[in-house]
Amino acid sequence: MTNETVITDNVRWGLLNKKKFEARIVDAFLFMRSAGIEPILIKGWAAARFYPQYVPRYYSDIDLAVSPADYDAALALLESNAEKKVGIDLHKGFRRHDTLPWDDLFANSHLIDIDGVGIRILRPEDHLRILCVHWLGDGGAYRGRLWDIYYAVSNRPKSFDWNRCLNTVSRKRRKWIILTIGLAHEYLGLYIDDLPFADEAVQFPSWLVPALEDEWNSGVPLTSLHLCLKDRRLLWRQIKKRIPPNPIQATIDTEGHFDEKSRLFYQAGSIVKRMPHSIKRIFNVVASK
Repeated sequence: MTNETVITDNVRWGLLNKKKFEARIVDAFLFMRSAGIEPILIKGWAAARFYPQYVPRYYSDIDLAVSPADYDAALALLESNAEKKVGIDLHKGFRRHDTLPWDDLFANSHLIDIDGVGIRILRPEDHLRILCVHWLGDGGAYRGRLWDIYYAVSNRPKSFDWNRCLNTVSRKRRKWIILTIGLAHEYLGLYIDDLPFADEAVQFPSWLVPALEDEWNSGVPLTSLHLCLKDRRLLWRQIKKRIPPNPIQATIDTEGHFDEKSRLFYQAGSIVKRMPHSIKRIFNVVASK
């Protein structure tokens, strides 16, 4: 089999996957709207819009954000319709992913057409900001997802407003976004010379690149502890992976500054912040058996 055949098959499979998810996205929006709830689609398909057609971007679920005021109703709606719940990752607003109010993000969102149905997505500036924070919030573990940032920047519309993207959040979050774009330049060759912050984007804190490369070289992908309960060896590996916590993830967890040399305070704070949630999820899994 030639490389050309492999590429063609990958592209074909990617297009089929895209069409499958588009049908599910339309179904999810119509279902939510039938209950008077208007969601916003993020990540996944929304990120894939900026990829070239010949570069498939795979995703396994549909990320829908709803107003915090609508979250309980949306969750109950999904819980009462198990077949609709499958494959939908429901978000209560944007929580740690962004600090702009829901009403602001919603007012600046827009509809795009999928098979005659308007699908609501964030404006490109807001979505890029959320993609960067989400990637950092995973500790930069998913190197391949850095391509989301690469294509969101390189294929941004001419009307893209960097002021909206960077200067509507705190200075530390602004730094998070700029450094993530710098990492896409460093590792994927993203062209940034035309960006107003190009010099700042490559001024990495001394700890950042080693922490990122240690994560990539660890060979142990981050997995939720409650999913490892049946495999003691896997569970132990995941516990060890969290001690100490990933310094990038810990910084995001605690709204930290990247420029400070030590991560210890942020790592301790991350443990305190994450432990109750992890214990609750483990308890729920055990209690359901």
